[in-house]
Amino acid sequence: MLRLGALPLRGLALRGLALQGSPGRPSSTSRREGQEIPPSPPEWKDKAETVIIGGGCVGVSLAYHLAKAGMKDVILLEKSELTAGSTWHAAGLTTYFHPGINLKKIHYDSIKLYEKLEEETGQVVGFHQPGSIRLATTPVRVDEFKYQMTRTNWHATEQYIIGPEKIQEMFPLLNMNKILAGLYNPGDGHIDPYSLTMALAAGARKYGALLKYPAPVTSLKPRPDGTWDVETPQGSVRANRIVNAAGFWAREVGKMIGLEHPLIPVQHQYVVTSTIPEVKALKRELPVLRDLEGSYYLRQERDGLLFGPYESQEKMKLQASWVAHGVPPGFGKELFESDLDRMTDHLEAAMEMIPVLKKADIINIVNGPITYSPDILPMVGPHQGVRNYWVAIGFGYGIIHAGGVGKYLSDWILHGEPPFDLIELDPNRYGKWTTTQYTEAKARESYGFNNIVGYPKEERFAGRPTQRVSGLYKTLESKCSMGFHAGWEQPHWFYKPGQDTQYRPSFRRTNWFEPVGSEYKQVMQRVGVIDLTPFGKFNIKGQDSTRLLDHLLANVIPKVGFTNISHMLTPKGRVYAELTVSHQSPGEFLLITGSGSELHDLRWIEEAAVRGGYNVEIQNITDEVGVLGVAGPYARRVLQKLTSEDLSDNVFKFLQTKSLKVSDIPVTAIRISYTGELGWELYHRREDSAALYELIMNAGQEEGIDNFGTYALNALRLEKAFRAWGSEMNCDTNPLEAGLEDFVKLNKPADFIGKQALKQIKAEGLKRRLVCLTLATEDVDPEGNESIWYKGKVVGNTTSGSYSYSIQKSLAFAYVPVELSKVGRQVEVELLGKNYPATIIQEPLVLTEPARTRLQKGGRKTKLEKNPFPPAGQ
Repeated sequence: MLRLGALPLRGLALRGLALQGSPGRPSSTSRREGQEIPPSPPEWKDKAETVIIGGGCVGVSLAYHLAKAGMKDVILLEKSELTAGSTWHAAGLTTYFHPGINLKKIHYDSIKLYEKLEEETGQVVGFHQPGSIRLATTPVRVDEFKYQMTRTNWHATEQYIIGPEKIQEMFPLLNMNKILAGLYNPGDGHIDPYSLTMALAAGARKYGALLKYPAPVTSLKPRPDGTWDVETPQGSVRANRIVNAAGFWAREVGKMIGLEHPLIPVQHQYVVTSTIPEVKALKRELPVLRDLEGSYYLRQERDGLLFGPYESQEKMKLQASWVAHGVPPGFGKELFESDLDRMTDHLEAAMEMIPVLKKADIINIVNGPITYSPDILPMVGPHQGVRNYWVAIGFGYGIIHAGGVGKYLSDWILHGEPPFDLIELDPNRYGKWTTTQYTEAKARESYGFNNIVGYPKEERFAGRPTQRVSGLYKTLESKCSMGFHAGWEQPHWFYKPGQDTQYRPSFRRTNWFEPVGSEYKQVMQRVGVIDLTPFGKFNIKGQDSTRLLDHLLANVIPKVGFTNISHMLTPKGRVYAELTVSHQSPGEFLLITGSGSELHDLRWIEEAAVRGGYNVEIQNITDEVGVLGVAGPYARRVLQKLTSEDLSDNVFKFLQTKSLKVSDIPVTAIRISYTGELGWELYHRREDSAALYELIMNAGQEEGIDNFGTYALNALRLEKAFRAWGSEMNCDTNPLEAGLEDFVKLNKPADFIGKQALKQIKAEGLKRRLVCLTLATEDVDPEGNESIWYKGKVVGNTTSGSYSYSIQKSLAFAYVPVELSKVGRQVEVELLGKNYPATIIQEPLVLTEPARTRLQKGGRKTKLEKNPFPPAGQ
């Protein structure tokens, strides 16, 4: 029996193990390291446009991109030496694949850079591109591959589903017994992280950046003008901006300015084998393999193999002591002691899948720290609440992200807006609710779930609930399936006695489909109540509040007592945010945004206020204020029982806002509803939510009142052709192509942000338009980001979709070329590997209640006038 000390490892002989404290970096043809650049000469600059803190691959990539783009005075400060931390010991995998839409662009830009970097800098990077294969050994995994393929065809990356024969041809060492299919990316591979970083450093120096090390940052001091004093033992630097790219030291850097970045180091292990005769005999390099059910990756390393598992959340190990007590002083190119027990299950799965592993000797075990955020995605961009402080931290996959993120951040810094939308990486997606306990629970879950099936509408439950629960949470938690929105728990759908209450994710219609249909009918026929507390909510007031908002918003400022929908645009005329703006009293405004946009939008508003010198007070009241939505044909009848305020149509008009009392509870009532039906949003003290809810539910018993959740809300808003920020509009779209012309006032006197760019876009003409389309499917509905086909070619993509309970077909928004945007045009939507015929329709499918009311008052008749679900009893 083969042993490591007294510990048997079934099937694998262990030789020459890397011990704690010894780097043990494996050398190979894929790790032809460039010459290490000696510590930089003693010159020092006391001023910089940008100071980057951290000399890993991400920080050095940003220095390279900024300098190459022409920024003068770029300084990178590294506490010890380049690549210290997580970069030097990384496995170096590179892949075009990512389930996120725009993160594919980050991967794409990284690989395209790495392909030309050696030629540009003269530094060897050891880049291998044998391709990669993700293995499907279960039918649901095949569905996942089909789901991902529908989101690939409108991107530049090559990706294919291949069958078992092709897989065996490309990787002849596999046991094919369980393999059903593979997801193949031809351009994937691996790169030597050390050599990559040295090549980026050479490029950064070539274009004028200064890389200083060892130069640990000891203090960060903000100045009143927004600049920073960055202090090191070598001297101080006055910087116009600083970028925290400090890897697992990022928390320490954040603490210098009072921020608690939600990051935690995870111990990630991989092993390297000695020469395996069957591998040595191959005529070409094996593709990188990812066995998703076995939860490991495997690639060729010289004539052996490199194997890296992602252990279950029960077995994996967090370096929690670093969070509690800080990173040990001097830790840089050290490793943790290996722990083979954590790897045994994965090794056994790998030996079954690749039998030659059973005869292999292990010559190295690498166990080093990588940094995880709670949701496994990095934090990239400017940070809310701190001027000119940017982050590029939390990279669990820094090698594949480094090149693209360096370019992305460089473009953003230089041009004042992001080159494309990546709100999923926004550091401001976290807030004060993100505790250390939450971060630890989520990082453990994210690492352990690294290779689980990625479903639409996926929910992960570790660390929940946070402190962000509405006043209704205890009342509703046993009645519904909760979703997680920026720390909040919010009902997705409600179940009745006898219905399946389990969370059952699926690529097809699942157990929520019928209950959501009932909630839809509830709102269309009677009256429903929804908890909207997760909305982001800001109060803005002061002598310059109207001027500030007129500068920020493309719409006009509503009159006192009224509300409108307004959009903040970027300088290039893209949609940065959508807000509900209520003018409550002269110069005092209530702004509402989506839960996921809270600090994203607040940062933009605050920076505009500072930049323009506006005298305003901006207050984030998100956590203090609860929101209930009441909607449906009987909404007025129910609420009128509880208030002395006249709610009649002529007195409380659509888009009007008033302060009133519901029974004895003070609320700000806005006559608006994202359902498109008669309704109000009631803003109140969070501690009053339960009492307000009970009052409304009791008052509505005669009208058959009931709850509804966000899934039904989505179906309702799609039928009314209401756009959603993050789907139909974001920093990738302009408001004209998104069909938001009614909300953009190009003739208003104020020169709002994006106005000139939008005028130019209008003059040049649109290339694509958002359309609404219907399609008949079997048991699957569009979710968004599926490919649109026309005459055998991909011509666009969906943005969001749902089942329409009114016409009993699927409904979706999609972007298509202008020439294909006419009503009646036939296209195809790809869903789970099949193209379904779809028809572009006149929107909206169902008129909103205010539109129906206006038509009825005018005596006009239209086939869209009729509510498909008239109130019961009428």
